Amino acid sequence: MSKTSPQNTTAETNGVSVIYTQAHTSGLQQVPQLVPVSPGGGGGKATPPSKQGKKNCSVDRNSDEYRQRRERNNMAVKKSRLKSKQKAQDTLQRVNQLKEENERLEAKIKLLTKELSVLKDLFLEHAHNFTDSVPPLGTENTMTNSDGSGQ
Repeated sequence: MSKTSPQNTTAETNGVSVIYTQAHTSGLQQVPQLVPVSPGGGGGKATPPSKQGKKNCSVDRNSDEYRQRRERNNMAVKKSRLKSKQKAQDTLQRVNQLKEENERLEAKIKLLTKELSVLKDLFLEHAHNFTDSVPPLGTENTMTNSDGSGQ
């Protein structure tokens, strides 16, 4: 029987706690589990890499630099939203084009299927008439000359 036992060893490296557990009581196989270590000591979210290098300096909301950054950000947000809206409209237009093309192709399939059926019936009728008018091989009537020689 295999049982998992509680945590055995803990090591901390680069802000990540590695917990080793014993997988089977019969062997000493260690299974590492990476657990982020937070400075607060409790559970919580790890800091994303984009936020780690930034300093938490307080910015004066009335400063020109802050206003310019906000203006640039607002323009970027508007641009992103317009781009997203345009992409959605383009996708919808493409969907409608493909639906119309699909309808045309389905109509063409119906037409070609009917044409195939007509041609198939015509072919079978012609083949049936042909087999009725041609005697089977080996039973041909030999033409005899007027002298009865058979040549």
